[in-house]
Amino acid sequence: MAKIELKQPIVEEIAATVKDAATVVIVSYSGITVAQDTQLRRQLREAGVTYKVYKNTLMTRAFKGTAFEGLTESLKGTNAIAVSKDDATAPARILSKFAKDCPAIQLKAGVVEGIVYDEKGMAEIAKIPSRDELISKFLGSIQSPITNFARVLNQIAEKGGADACEPAPKEETAAAEAPAEEAPAAE
Repeated sequence: MAKIELKQPIVEEIAATVKDAATVVIVSYSGITVAQDTQLRRQLREAGVTYKVYKNTLMTRAFKGTAFEGLTESLKGTNAIAVSKDDATAPARILSKFAKDCPAIQLKAGVVEGIVYDEKGMAEIAKIPSRDELISKFLGSIQSPITNFARVLNQIAEKGGADACEPAPKEETAAAEAPAEEAPAAE
C-alpha cells in the first residue's frame, strides 16, 4: 500500500473539518507544555472550536482549491488548526487571550468568513466580542431607555398620577389657547 493511500483519509478528514467553517486559524504551538496544551484544548472545546495538529503537507493538500488555500503560505514549522463553524471570532479570541500568558502560542494566519487574514488581521479579529456579548450589549442599550421611562411613570403613579399634577393658572391657559392678534400694518 502506498504512503499516499494511507494519508488520503487524513486529508479528507481535514477537508471535512474545514468545510462550511466560519473560521480556520493556523497557530504555531512550538514550545507549549502538556499542561498548557490541555488547558488550551479545554477552552477551545468549551467554545465549540475544533483544534487539531496535522502535518503541514496534509493541510496543504486539504486546503488546495478551497477558500483556505491562502493559508498554505503560513504552514511552516509546527502548526495546528483551530476551526469554528458557528462563532467566527471564537478561535482568534481564545488563542489570542491564551497567548498573553503562553508566548509559545502564535496566531499565524486565518480565514474568517472567506477572507484571508495575516497575523495582524487575526489580532484585530481577536478584539471583536463574541456574538452573545454583542447581543447582550445591544439588548442592554435598548432596555435602558425603556427602564428609565418606566421609572418615571412609576414615580408619577406613586405621587397620585395625573391628578397630583398642579394645573396651570387659568390666565396662562387662556392666553395660550387664544389666537394671536395680528399686528396692524404699517402705514
